[in-house]
Amino acid sequence: MIRFTNVAKTFRKNRVLDEVTLTLEQGDRVALVGSNGAGKTTLIRCLLGEYIHDGEVTVDGLAPRLHRGEVLKRIGFVPQIPPPLKMPVGELIGFAASVCGSDPARMVAVIEQLGLDFDRIRRLPFVKLSGGMKQKTLIGVALGRDSDILIMDEPAANLDPAARHIFFNLLAERVGGSVMLITSHRLDEVAALVNRVIEMDMGRVVLDDRVSDSVDITSRMDCYLTLVRPDPAFARTIGDWGFGSAMGGLRWSGQVNGPDRLRFMCMLSRYTGLIAGLEMTEGKEAPRCAIVGT
Repeated sequence: MIRFTNVAKTFRKNRVLDEVTLTLEQGDRVALVGSNGAGKTTLIRCLLGEYIHDGEVTVDGLAPRLHRGEVLKRIGFVPQIPPPLKMPVGELIGFAASVCGSDPARMVAVIEQLGLDFDRIRRLPFVKLSGGMKQKTLIGVALGRDSDILIMDEPAANLDPAARHIFFNLLAERVGGSVMLITSHRLDEVAALVNRVIEMDMGRVVLDDRVSDSVDITSRMDCYLTLVRPDPAFARTIGDWGFGSAMGGLRWSGQVNGPDRLRFMCMLSRYTGLIAGLEMTEGKEAPRCAIVGT
């Protein structure tokens, strides 16, 4: 569906993309990872038709630069940095829907699924929204339309746990029928969402690997934590995950979305000395695993 053939891009004698050749097929859910300056954003902008470049980029045989309107109608895009748009949210939704020929009510429905009261924000300038509100609005624009290519840059970074779960459910509905390209600086943020990992470094692809596709991205895990002693820093961190406490901060319980397992365990690793026990249950019939400290 999407082909990059010997794509190269230079800015002021700085080679940002260096002969990149890739093919992305329907059903691919790709984590595009790499450090700042690796070339991820430049590659995406070539796909969106924003840059003149050497080599060839095609979407079903069409060059995005030459057939930009036709190609962009097929793409749902969630940028990492929201644009500084001063137009009211309602006007933004109407404009976005008209550009891609979609029903604005579908975009509004996704926004409300993610937990935003659209009637409350529709007259507010987009630029005045909080980071989480902007993210939910942009996800609503991207997913509330007919698109078979989803490009998302750190899409769930500013979402609360409940909204993340809904977001993962929405992505699950598109599994198999779309190409998903999810960029991130950290693989653990997106590992369970994808079935392919492409790593870039200094403008080149240095890794292109298929990964296990066994995690249900709609699943949730019940988690129970026991601490050696209460800790204010841990309380703030685990509170951001929506966990509640008991026994004066010695016991914590909550739910973790399936795709967030690795991210959750990485967070807990910072508090290894505090954790006396961890118990996790996945699904009604799933076995229970317990990790108990000494």
